Amino acid sequence: MKLSTKVLFQECYGKYALPAVNVFTLEQVMAVFHAADKEDSPVIIQTTPVARDYSHPKVLLEMIESAGKIYPNVVYAIHLDHGIESHIYDALESGKYTSVMIDASHDDFETNINRTHKVVLAAHQKGIPVEAELGVLSGVEDDEKVEGDKARFTNPKEVVEFVNSTGCDSLAIAVGTSHGAYKFTGDQGINFEILAEIQKRLPGFPLVLHGGSSVNPLEINTINKFGGELETGCRGVSDSELQRAIAYGVCKVNIATDLRVLWTRIHRSFFHLQPKEFDPLIPGREYQKQASEMLSEKFELLGASQKGKQIRELIYTSEYN
Repeated sequence: MKLSTKVLFQECYGKYALPAVNVFTLEQVMAVFHAADKEDSPVIIQTTPVARDYSHPKVLLEMIESAGKIYPNVVYAIHLDHGIESHIYDALESGKYTSVMIDASHDDFETNINRTHKVVLAAHQKGIPVEAELGVLSGVEDDEKVEGDKARFTNPKEVVEFVNSTGCDSLAIAVGTSHGAYKFTGDQGINFEILAEIQKRLPGFPLVLHGGSSVNPLEINTINKFGGELETGCRGVSDSELQRAIAYGVCKVNIATDLRVLWTRIHRSFFHLQPKEFDPLIPGREYQKQASEMLSEKFELLGASQKGKQIRELIYTSEYN
């Protein structure tokens, strides 16, 4: 059952968060739907511009919608992550997406407002909600890299003006997380003081946490054991931080890096330990299995497990009454 994120956020606000999973491949698509079906968890399937270019937008979207038919009970949204105008308007015209994001966070405040507002007007004409971003996360997201000194927290004093001026439906905020595998060192973590102030100024408004992967250090160490050269000593977002953030209005938690790290660990170790193998289906099946298991744990952690039935019943009631 494909739905708008606006409906999903209304149901989850303050109670649980929706996992928003970035997908590039068939294995990832199938793992997400298998886990969501097993856990009866609503889920947001995300495609980035790079993911759309990797094969073709139609191929990627057909895979997602085909998986939705294989698992008809799964409640899901299809979201364009980190879009610019050309990607967004194409996504809107496709009729496949139920949510889009305009990322003008690297622009100055007024330019961000103007660009976001234009996208909101176009999307709302088609009944599609828009996620905007205020503040800049550090790290690597696909082909874009932001150094730590270029990142900036969301200014709580700006959020009301920004939301009112743009008309956006949810807001991605920068409160300390980052994209990629290198997030926190030492005692760093989510800045809950800023997060609490944002919620105070935007009560009931859905907030989005980018860079929500945990980046298990055991996975990093195993990758390096089999020839990888990933940096160690960093950590992702802890389970306790994610759970605590829900009470502050975080309705959507983006998950991408954990799936990439898992893919790397499985394939590096498989071909190292079995150097005579060359069949990609063998590690591919194992990746699907372990990715599904990992996502099931994420759905439970965020409190989304067993919430699909409630949403389906709500939709059926509203449709037939």
